Amino acid sequence: MSLYMLRRTGVYLFLSLAAFLSVFPFFWMAVGATNKSTEIITGKMTPGSNLVVNFQTLLSQVDLWRVFGNSFLIAIVSTILTLAVSSLAGYGFEIFRSRVRERIFQLLLLFLSIPFAALMVPLFVMISRAQLTNTFTAVILPTIASIFILFYFRQATKAFPSELRDAARVDGLKEWQIFLFVYMPTMRSTYAAATIIVFMNAWNNYLWPLIVLQTPENKTITLVISALTAAYTPDYGVILLTTVLATLPTLVIFFVLQRQFVQGMLGAVK
Repeated sequence: MSLYMLRRTGVYLFLSLAAFLSVFPFFWMAVGATNKSTEIITGKMTPGSNLVVNFQTLLSQVDLWRVFGNSFLIAIVSTILTLAVSSLAGYGFEIFRSRVRERIFQLLLLFLSIPFAALMVPLFVMISRAQLTNTFTAVILPTIASIFILFYFRQATKAFPSELRDAARVDGLKEWQIFLFVYMPTMRSTYAAATIIVFMNAWNNYLWPLIVLQTPENKTITLVISALTAAYTPDYGVILLTTVLATLPTLVIFFVLQRQFVQGMLGAVK
């Protein structure tokens, strides 16, 4: 066997192993959702017949539809507002030039090094004084100004053809019209990639909702999973079933936008 074939075989073996390690947790989670808690503890790795029972148990313990509605509302509104604010800011930072532009941008990037744990107390004090505790607004507001997404849009805007902007200005379009009717359609792959990132972060957000959402009717799916695992005798079949259900929306979003996601992460502009 030639050296080329050995290398190619080694690459495929490595990729197969990586794929197995990546998919196995999802497989185990899906199989566990069909089994009893005792079967999961003993390490059963084959599908069982307890899926319906687990689902009925989940519905008896949790208002599932309300919880999913809360999570979807927070994730969708957060995604829309974050994309709107961050794309406008990223566009402005790249298109409009000033003496202090880079200094302000560097200061914003410096803020990325501040851990969220250091911001929780002052942020909670601000939310409390504004009387927004136990509201979805309290969860959404801190996520809107995302420095990472702003940075991402600014870098993507560097690839935005200046000829399109100049042609639009010659045609008499104002700057906001250029942004809405030229920039946004051209950068749709960038928006798709940012949508996946922001939606997943908002959907999986746990620590801040745990702090500000105080009543059961306002809980999100991540808080429900945490509550199920904290039970005195956790039902692992119900927990895994809830985890599978919580994973489905992010999987759907990713598979629907995966082609645009790859183009957006590569900085492609068409």
